[in-house]
Amino acid sequence: MPPEHAEAVESSSVTAPSALPSGGLSEGLVVGIDSGGSGLRVALAGAADGTVLGVRASREPVPTGPGGISARHFLGQVLPAVAALVEPHGARPLLAVAVGAAGMATLGDELRAELPGALAGAWGVRRLALAADAVTAYAGALGQRPGAVVAGGTGMVALGTDLASWRRADGWGHLLGDCGSGAWIGRAGLEAAMRAYDGRRGGSAALLARAEKMFGPVAGLPGALYPRPDRPAVLASFAPEVGRCAERDPVAADILVRAAGHVAEAAEAVCPAGPGALVALTGGVFKMGDPLLVPLRTALRERLPHAGVTEPAGDPLAGAVTLASALATGTLRLPGDAALLHLHGA
Repeated sequence: MPPEHAEAVESSSVTAPSALPSGGLSEGLVVGIDSGGSGLRVALAGAADGTVLGVRASREPVPTGPGGISARHFLGQVLPAVAALVEPHGARPLLAVAVGAAGMATLGDELRAELPGALAGAWGVRRLALAADAVTAYAGALGQRPGAVVAGGTGMVALGTDLASWRRADGWGHLLGDCGSGAWIGRAGLEAAMRAYDGRRGGSAALLARAEKMFGPVAGLPGALYPRPDRPAVLASFAPEVGRCAERDPVAADILVRAAGHVAEAAEAVCPAGPGALVALTGGVFKMGDPLLVPLRTALRERLPHAGVTEPAGDPLAGAVTLASALATGTLRLPGDAALLHLHGA
């Protein structure tokens, strides 16, 4: 891992999964990997209890090519990172690896084809889980319990399981879905700004003022926004302005009420029926706080009265460690799936 991109992270920066039975594997180690648009993180943990022993992080995202996510680039970052993490632990064996990657479901063919052999050759590892990042977000938030996790940032996706199969809702991108996401909220806020500029109903003078402060004269916004390849991120950058206006501006407040309804609909679509299910919300859009969370809690109570809403226990890296520890100890309860959770040697 190039030094300009890599950094060591203290163990305490990652929430470890709940302890698992040791099964005589007290000396074994596992690796959890979280790969996404903001870079890559690798955690080394004890196999028996999932205690995180160290983390390496890279700010360089793994690129995609004709075969999808690049296995060569992925291994070029991961192999030296794991070697550095394992070195202080002598001859303790690596028993399992779990990889969570953005785009794994649709762009993971190359990883699924090449990683099992490459990791077995490098470390002798036979147990491997290749998961969509929504699955590691789920495992980090709820562990191996039935329920639903809604991951909301620039985009929005909901994933749920009854421990027999997975259900997914939304995550279709800012043109076809991602309803209630940062991009959706930002776009709705900018639409309200444009309505105010035109003098149409449904406009917000407060959001118009915020838009012009951020982007300049709004008449030039379409020409500046439409050609940009990072258009969803630009739209999402306006979502916090909607939140700031919501307390005093009814149009902004209504946008967040509608966003909350979309998030609750996605959770309802994937959450298993029956008592005991849990719902967790994870991702940056929920850091907006009460302007979004108050109507969202109301919407979740109305749509999922049988489910409890809980704080996520950990992040997607913690989820990858949870999967790896469960593989090593033979306690994996989350269901396999050809696209979402591909298992080798389990």
